[in-house]
Amino acid sequence: MKKEEKKTNKKREINGVVISNSMSKVVRVQVDTLESHPVYKKIVRRKKVFFARTEKDLNIGDKVTIRESRPLSKNVRWIVVEKEK
Repeated sequence: MKKEEKKTNKKREINGVVISNSMSKVVRVQVDTLESHPVYKKIVRRKKVFFARTEKDLNIGDKVTIRESRPLSKNVRWIVVEKEK
């Protein structure tokens, strides 16, 4: 007998803040992370911007969770999963 194969979702999910909503169905989400400098051991804040697709009406400053997806366009590789309250 074959064993049942179970697919697991290994796509990353990260939290960020909407910084732009001027495009249709796409928002720009900024994700802040804290890292320790390898030599000086100081905590450094890093920022990265992701383009995420959404059907929801989001405003600048909304906190959202985004998940990796297949490439939807040249820059869009993420989708908005939910809006945090």
